[in-house]
Amino acid sequence: MKGECREEEGLGPKPVAPQQPTEEEEALIEFHRSYRDLFQFFCNNTTIHGAIRLVCSKHNRMKTAFWAVLWLCAFIMMYWQFGQLFGEYFSYPVSLNINLNSDKLVFPAVTICTLNPYRYTQVKEELEELDRITEQTLYDLYKYNSSNTLGAHPRGRRDLRETWPHPLQRLRVPAPPSGARRARSAASSVQDNNPQVNRKDWKIGFQLCNQNKSDCFYQTYSSGVDAVREWYRFHYINILSRLPDTSLSSGEDMLDNFIFACRFNQASCNQANYSHFHHPMYGNCYTFNGKNNSNLWMSSMPGIKNGLSLTLRTEQNDFIPLLSTVTGARVMVHGQDEPAFMDDGGFNLRPGVETSISMRKEALDRLGGNYGDCTKNGSEVPVENLYRSKYTQQVCIRSCFQENMIKQCGCAYIFYPLPKNAEFCDYRKHNSWGYCYYKLQDAFSSDHLGCFTKCRKPCSVTSYQLSAGYSRWPSVTSQDWIFQMLSRQNNYTINNKRNGVAKLNIFFKELKYKTNSESPSVTMVTLLSNLGSQWSLWFGSSVLSVVEMAELIFDLLVITFLMLLRRFRSRYWSPGRGGRGAQEVASNPASSFPSHFCPHSTSLSSSLPGPAISPALTAPPPAYATLGPCLSPSSLAGAHSSTYTLGKP
Repeated sequence: MKGECREEEGLGPKPVAPQQPTEEEEALIEFHRSYRDLFQFFCNNTTIHGAIRLVCSKHNRMKTAFWAVLWLCAFIMMYWQFGQLFGEYFSYPVSLNINLNSDKLVFPAVTICTLNPYRYTQVKEELEELDRITEQTLYDLYKYNSSNTLGAHPRGRRDLRETWPHPLQRLRVPAPPSGARRARSAASSVQDNNPQVNRKDWKIGFQLCNQNKSDCFYQTYSSGVDAVREWYRFHYINILSRLPDTSLSSGEDMLDNFIFACRFNQASCNQANYSHFHHPMYGNCYTFNGKNNSNLWMSSMPGIKNGLSLTLRTEQNDFIPLLSTVTGARVMVHGQDEPAFMDDGGFNLRPGVETSISMRKEALDRLGGNYGDCTKNGSEVPVENLYRSKYTQQVCIRSCFQENMIKQCGCAYIFYPLPKNAEFCDYRKHNSWGYCYYKLQDAFSSDHLGCFTKCRKPCSVTSYQLSAGYSRWPSVTSQDWIFQMLSRQNNYTINNKRNGVAKLNIFFKELKYKTNSESPSVTMVTLLSNLGSQWSLWFGSSVLSVVEMAELIFDLLVITFLMLLRRFRSRYWSPGRGGRGAQEVASNPASSFPSHFCPHSTSLSSSLPGPAISPALTAPPPAYATLGPCLSPSSLAGAHSSTYTLGKP
């Protein structure tokens, strides 16, 4: 008995089986075992309205289907509205805000031109030949003799062709078909007893050819007046290009020769208030209150007495009749830092009339970037600013035309600024520049040059809305003493009377000015507000509900990944365990595995002495329901050793 006891004592203490967990412990990260569990948990706990009805009505399939369809339709409608809101936001709409302000205003710049390009006393030698040929052309075409020049220079038309290029010609228009002519005659109910005038079928023009004379065309006009003026202007440009710069303004910059009186805000003007420049077609021009003025004029009161008042000389004794067909003066109101484009924004003053111009200021501020195609200073526009002034669309367009003129024709147009290393066009040096210019003008008008596309609108624009009033000046009762005063003080010729004077008043109608500014219609705050409104409309939830939806999508992805991983490991990893290990795993009942299975654990059921049984090489797939704690390998090793250790005999 003692030996038996000793043998029993030699066996040592009985091994203690590992403690099996009796209830499921909470893990750090848990996922649902199936899609059904996940969806049921989401519907029971989400803050989205209507989702709970999918679970509560699971015993009634009709209600479940109804709420499922309703929930899905609401979901689709909400995201359709989301698409509409995002589409509106990324279209970058703008709203126009109109503000009325009242304050002291800076008086704009006012440019006045004489409408007299050059007086005969200065360029008579350069124009004598052109005038004589023009008079000869008028006589040949219309039998009109304007002077005794033909008697002094008795040369025929053939001699003129040899000495002067591009002669003015009369071209006959092809007659319409006889059938159409008879139809027009039959449709007319009034009998025409006058003979047919063939001059109605004429067109007047001049021929222009390219460099090698391979291509020619006629620049024609239906009006003889327009044809003569354009032909004279074409040759006049060539004369101007040959004149030195000193002859352009010598003796013409005397303000008293053109302006008899000048007053602003009931104070007399002085030479510091104006600057002078010469325009090829409009003659001497004077800019009052321009950017060169050290002290800009300010208007603190509206009305005619608080503006600019000018008395102008509009005599036309020394005008060039073939170039200037109007009399008076040309006026334009513009900003201080903008050039005066007299062709675009100017208007004419009538002699013998007092013209009163009332102004109203308007400002426009556009949004650039994604909200509109405008530029702040023109730095990103691929056109060089030849005017060296503030960027405007007209400045860019004219600079673009001059750039193409130099590039394609080899010379610069005299009406636009001259770039560096360029010269003005003259058919003595560039015999085909007229052909190139008129072709380029057609391409420019149809925007084939791309100038209107390149030149973007400025983001900030200041304009002046003008309204005019006219009255006879001076009146019949006051003209005698006014003309006497003008003749004694300004050497005015009394014989001209009202045809030689004009009066101009420019003033602010009111000091209120309108500012039109653009602002984004849909901002980020507006977008978020609209999105929240749609979410509340269709689901009655908040931003946290969006997080719940994101969590649901994340759980769906994780469960899908784990299920695919389980299928992959069961298909490709289990067969590699070996047949013996597979049998051992299969022989163990399902209840022998703990609820939280650990891959390090082995079978502990064999405690009797006998031949050692090798443990399984591998383990079945882990349970994905939890990532909870496992038994440590050291404790498992102790259990193995205590189980299979035998006492000494």
